[in-house]
Amino acid sequence: MATAANPTRDDFAKLLDEQLGGVADDGFEGRVVKGTITAIENDKAVIDVGLKSEGRVPLREFARGEDEHGLKVGDEVEVYVDRVENADGEAMLSRDRARREAAWDKLESEFGEGKRVEGVIFGRVKGGFTVDLDGAVAFLPGSQVDIRPVRDVAPLMDMPQPFQILKMDRRRGNIVVSRRAVLEETRAEQRSELIDKLSEGQVIEGVVKNITDYGAFVDLGGIDGLLHVTDMSYKRINHPSEVINIGDTVTVQIIRINQETQRISLGMKQLESDPWDGAAVKYPVGSKLSGTVTNITEYGAFVELEPGIEGLVHVSEMSWTKKNVHPGKIVSTSQEVEVMVLEVDSEKRRISLGLKQAQRNPWEEFADKHPVGTEVEGEVKNATEFGLFIGLDGDVDGMVHMSDIAWGISGEDALALHRKGEQVKAIVLDVDVDKERISLGMKQLERGAPAAGGVASSGSGSLRRGEVVTVTVLEVRDGGLEVQAGDDGATGFIKRSDLGRDRDEQRPDRFQVGQKLDAMVTGFDRSKKPNFSVKAHQLAEEKQAVEQYGSSDSGASLGDILGEALKKQS
Repeated sequence: MATAANPTRDDFAKLLDEQLGGVADDGFEGRVVKGTITAIENDKAVIDVGLKSEGRVPLREFARGEDEHGLKVGDEVEVYVDRVENADGEAMLSRDRARREAAWDKLESEFGEGKRVEGVIFGRVKGGFTVDLDGAVAFLPGSQVDIRPVRDVAPLMDMPQPFQILKMDRRRGNIVVSRRAVLEETRAEQRSELIDKLSEGQVIEGVVKNITDYGAFVDLGGIDGLLHVTDMSYKRINHPSEVINIGDTVTVQIIRINQETQRISLGMKQLESDPWDGAAVKYPVGSKLSGTVTNITEYGAFVELEPGIEGLVHVSEMSWTKKNVHPGKIVSTSQEVEVMVLEVDSEKRRISLGLKQAQRNPWEEFADKHPVGTEVEGEVKNATEFGLFIGLDGDVDGMVHMSDIAWGISGEDALALHRKGEQVKAIVLDVDVDKERISLGMKQLERGAPAAGGVASSGSGSLRRGEVVTVTVLEVRDGGLEVQAGDDGATGFIKRSDLGRDRDEQRPDRFQVGQKLDAMVTGFDRSKKPNFSVKAHQLAEEKQAVEQYGSSDSGASLGDILGEALKKQS
């Protein structure tokens, strides 16, 4: 049982609490309290906070920057109680710690409300900077200093400015702030105010701030607008720097304002007259014009007819003779060319042009200069399984079919006689302008060959269908006879079935080389070589005899009629 002479532990604690005024129970350590300056000794202030002993605080903790502390005896100040008593029996006090604690309280309140705080950048650390927030030290990452990267931060240091708190952890003493967030918010507010003053279609002046490959950013007085390269001019522009430079003052029209993204689209060409107005009248279909090649693609070339008006020459309309060739091998950029208007679509702003149409069709020109029967000369460009292609004047090719290369041998053997690059002579057999084909013959130039055009030369003039001539057997074949009209006339062929009326007369082996016989010209093959027929000649004679000496219905045989006709002729 406790008595006044023998106090218990609890009694002792109560007496101590009374002696210290309740401070011990209130947890005096680790708190910010108010105290009174009782003296200023050298560089320290002596402060009474109500403890059994006073504490001393360096005067520098009361100073701000280069300012004097301005303290005097009797002033009331706030300090932080680190310890109630140290080894010397004095209270451990701190003005800096008191300021930090007060700052933390204020910052936590402002952070919760999302308010901006004021601070001063005073130091540089790894990855960023340190900021004094009225006693609390915060970290400012390098990426959060400004909207754009800043090379020199010196002008921003030791200058009070607003910051936004991004993160706080009081237990760890960690604060992260951003200056960039404040700038972006301020900029967004300014943009909104400026956008409200602008309207689509408005004409305004601005300064070129930056240039990219796709356009330029123009400062409209605190807000930027994009001037796309396609809206700078009606004519083709490869790069914006061809038209404007950074720092130029330009007059633009506001094309579009996106209120959600706050993006502004600008245009310069909209302030000019549209060259496409009346394009169909200025460029009628079929007219020939001069233009400049501005761009070449795989599918054709673009030709500028006037600034802002371009037409496309499709690859299929570039050359009469060069097929499946890249347009760059026919024309070059900046080249002046003559073109023909093929089609105009004003709504889609398209003009189709033809390069080859502005030049004469080479097949028409060849047909005029080289009619059928004309002798030509050229180089063997290619040999195929069915003939030879010969390069001719006007950059066109003619074909000699294998059957028109030489007489008396097969087409395959005739093809083997010639090689690529060889110079040869031929005769024009046919020209088809629409199909762009020229048929040539080489064997027709041989002695005794038939002339082009359906008439063959002979010793007594020209051979015509139905004419009867005397031919000489040149060669006996299984299929018939190779013969020649006259002594030096055209050579032709008598098929086996045309050697006579009766089957026993249709044997080629009953004829000999050099033998002469009469035959009728029945036609010409595709190479204008004549075809002869003994049978047709016999039938024609019989018909003539019947008409002259009577019908076979009289009872007389055909032999009797022919016999009578021969007697009269003799």
